[in-house]
Amino acid sequence: MGRSTATQAGVACRDSASLSRARRRRPPASISAADLIGTSRLILAGVNGMTDVVEGMHRNISGLAPIVGPSRPGPTRGITGLVYRNIRRVSALVGTSLELSLTQLEPLLPADGSSAGRDAARSALNGVLGDYLATTDNPLAIPMQLTDGETPLISGGAPLRAPVPEPSGRVLIMVHGLCMNDRQWCRNDHDHGRALAAELGFTPLYLRYNSGRPVADNGQDFADLLEQLVHQWPVAVTELVILGHSMGGLVSRSALRSGRLAGHRWPEFLSKMVFLGTPHLGASLERWGTGLDTLLGISPYSAPIGHIGKVRSAGIRDLGEGNIGGGKESSAGEHLGKAVRYFAVAATIRPAHREGLASGFGDGLVSLRSALGKHRHRDRSLAIPAAHQAIIDQTNHFDLLASKRVYQCLAHWLGQGNP
Repeated sequence: MGRSTATQAGVACRDSASLSRARRRRPPASISAADLIGTSRLILAGVNGMTDVVEGMHRNISGLAPIVGPSRPGPTRGITGLVYRNIRRVSALVGTSLELSLTQLEPLLPADGSSAGRDAARSALNGVLGDYLATTDNPLAIPMQLTDGETPLISGGAPLRAPVPEPSGRVLIMVHGLCMNDRQWCRNDHDHGRALAAELGFTPLYLRYNSGRPVADNGQDFADLLEQLVHQWPVAVTELVILGHSMGGLVSRSALRSGRLAGHRWPEFLSKMVFLGTPHLGASLERWGTGLDTLLGISPYSAPIGHIGKVRSAGIRDLGEGNIGGGKESSAGEHLGKAVRYFAVAATIRPAHREGLASGFGDGLVSLRSALGKHRHRDRSLAIPAAHQAIIDQTNHFDLLASKRVYQCLAHWLGQGNP
């Protein structure tokens, strides 16, 4: 970077740091009625879930099920069955009474208890249980929207919610990863989006979404939101760039696939897509979890416990396979098209001289091959040119968000013109 651009980036960093300090100075947010109702529903669902687990183990033990094989079918009977049925009835009655009471208190409670800490906890919960929250209409489920890093601007079907100061025709969309949110792009007083805005003139927007939903569902909604963006943006959009961290890269690829299939206009403006630690070929930790589920399911005595592990969301399962929708054949090597240029940053927590591409170690969560989309079968590889790849050593998965070396790559790649 030249001196002038480095100065601009430094200004962006200081602005981001000031914003972060201002957030920390805020008084703690109050709990909203929606938080209380959503949490009470989850607690009661957990009680019922544990009741199912205990009853299943009780049924198999009392019925002398074989060590290996299927579980005994059906509920427990007699007095034992009556006990479990009464637990569920009491749980349902408590849930109905509690929600009725909270609904009556709703006018006395704040409508929104937003804060950085509360948003982080809610985002983590959505990452683990987001598909369940969405299908049960739990108010803790996060709706998809584009923000300025804090304030929602665009949500599905609604007009632009707030004025955009000095909007640019060059729009940079930042897409966070699993269990995270739009605020967490600011890490160690640095935000890639704000720094790129100062240096290259982009207007950064941040996607906020429920990362526990299936990647394909999020991709389709993201595609619809981008189509809405190009029609509602205060000035004519001349260029779109998407920067995705971890799962955010899969959601972005899925959105492009959905947008093209739907005949959307926004892919015409998309010039570059950059992936930071995205598990294009899947994440090994999730595959290990799936293997453990299979192992626990072998015996009827451990199978009920295995059901607890299967609670993890559809988003987490998609992450394990690098699935973006459209079947397994599109999990990595779908035709990406020549109009968009693709870039990938992979990280390794080891020094460069100790790490080879064949190693599965990577950044602690995603291997180098997965992050670079390098599959042993050509038809499943992303075929990203070597000049569009970077491996950052001694950096973990989350420090990609604050790495100066990563930012230098971003500034170089996004500062290049299209061929």
